[in-house]
Amino acid sequence: MIRPRKVFAQHWLKSEKALNAIIQAAECTESDRVLEIGPGTGILTRRLLPLVQSLIAVEIDRDLCQLLSKQLGKTENFLLLQGDFLTLDLPSYLAAFPNFHKLNKVVANIPYNITGPIIEKLLGTIANPNPEPFDSIVLLVQKEVAERLYAKPGSKTFGALSVRVQYLAECELICTVPAAAFHPPPKVDSAVVRLRPQKIEIPALNPRQLENFLKLGFGAKRKMLRNNLQSVIERDRLNHLLEQLKINPQARAEDISVQQWVILANELGVKSEE
Repeated sequence: MIRPRKVFAQHWLKSEKALNAIIQAAECTESDRVLEIGPGTGILTRRLLPLVQSLIAVEIDRDLCQLLSKQLGKTENFLLLQGDFLTLDLPSYLAAFPNFHKLNKVVANIPYNITGPIIEKLLGTIANPNPEPFDSIVLLVQKEVAERLYAKPGSKTFGALSVRVQYLAECELICTVPAAAFHPPPKVDSAVVRLRPQKIEIPALNPRQLENFLKLGFGAKRKMLRNNLQSVIERDRLNHLLEQLKINPQARAEDISVQQWVILANELGVKSEE
């Protein structure tokens, strides 16, 4: 019997209710080509395989790969890759498997300790968005992280991560999942979220500058935005710009919407160059 390993932050989902929620959120069709990160013992994998054209699973644990290969290795629409998803050059691996090209969805219960890097690899960054975005990404993540992903401006959980992700994708909460739904139970509750990569309505003229403003703006959340940004722009000029954009001059970073952040960074960039 294979036991969950702490070194890989393994917590295996056992709740049918949570599994059903994930499957429903994925909206799988017979033409979908799905990527699953960290299949574990394959409980979600088995549910997905009959619903999709093909499924690629990436698992870092060699013992689990042997188990999955033994149990599912002969399934025609299943491809198992052993390795670290964060360093794996997936396109190179798939070059030899034409039936598994052009992945269009991600469905996964991912390790909580590398949630941020995984999301960044799937979506890209503000400066470098994924050039071939997925149709949808359904993830089971730590509840606290989920709250930051779909947070709205003005809420305490709205932060730099919220802006970075929502710049690239629509994010919605599907359901919460209690710790008891896993073996072994983690110390925190979880949540299922769905990300839908979207066309960027107002692109950042200087993405790296926007990233810098986000770091400065959210660097001290209790301070007003004008205080956090005073190192890059004079206060009077910033106040004038905030007034033009109809943003409260006493606003804090979490009060500014994604679009307002982009417009603010674009305008500040223009002003700084003048």
